[in-house]
Amino acid sequence: MSRISDAITDLHKMDMEAGKAGWLQGIHPLPKLLVTLIFILLTVSFGKYDLSGLLKMGIYLIVLFVMGDISVKLLLKRMKVVLLFVCLVGIANPFFDRKLMFLLGELEVTGGMISAVTLMFKGIFAVSASYALMVTTSMEDICYALRKLCIPKMFVTILMLVYRYIILFLKETERMTDAYMLRAPGQKGVHYKAWGTMIGQLLLRSMDRAQTVYDSMMLRGYNGEFYLRCKHKAGNGDYLYMLVWTAVLTFIRAM
Repeated sequence: MSRISDAITDLHKMDMEAGKAGWLQGIHPLPKLLVTLIFILLTVSFGKYDLSGLLKMGIYLIVLFVMGDISVKLLLKRMKVVLLFVCLVGIANPFFDRKLMFLLGELEVTGGMISAVTLMFKGIFAVSASYALMVTTSMEDICYALRKLCIPKMFVTILMLVYRYIILFLKETERMTDAYMLRAPGQKGVHYKAWGTMIGQLLLRSMDRAQTVYDSMMLRGYNGEFYLRCKHKAGNGDYLYMLVWTAVLTFIRAM
């Protein structure tokens, strides 16, 4: 199976996971989104040397993954590229910040080392929290929560349409790649000389498909906004979930 097919399969599985029955899946999307945003904001607010305080925020992720029955193995598999990128962001810090913080045996631990690890964990925590939200909440519910937060409807519409039709884009890419490989048997990957042509063809096909989708939407009465609805109204338990986590995260940040 190609990487594109794997990506399509993972997207379908994530949709199925978001729609399955579960305690965390049953929480109203607005409190879940707010808690996720609060967690990310508090996480990135830690100082570059405050590694010990930052690691305490991992309590939220541990509880979330256990209660939501979220697989860490699947997280690493699906988000490995993003996680690798966030881990490499601060890789240059040890070369620029050589301030000695403490000695670990004979090893001199500098401020650059600590800040690099701190930055790495900030990225990992933010990506993990976002992933947990995605696998426990459908994209329609996330967009519904965003509109409740008065996020511009254009942004929400673009987000929903991109997520909804990314599979069609991937399938079109796979179709073009398969057609190329049939014309170049034995060749590993697409030759760099054909990259420009394939990207151009993919752009033209995407524009043509987008126009068809837009025409279909207009024929069905689209007037610039999708009227999203949640499956259930927020109850006392949903607000309690938000208040408890907000208090816990704020307490951890203040420690």
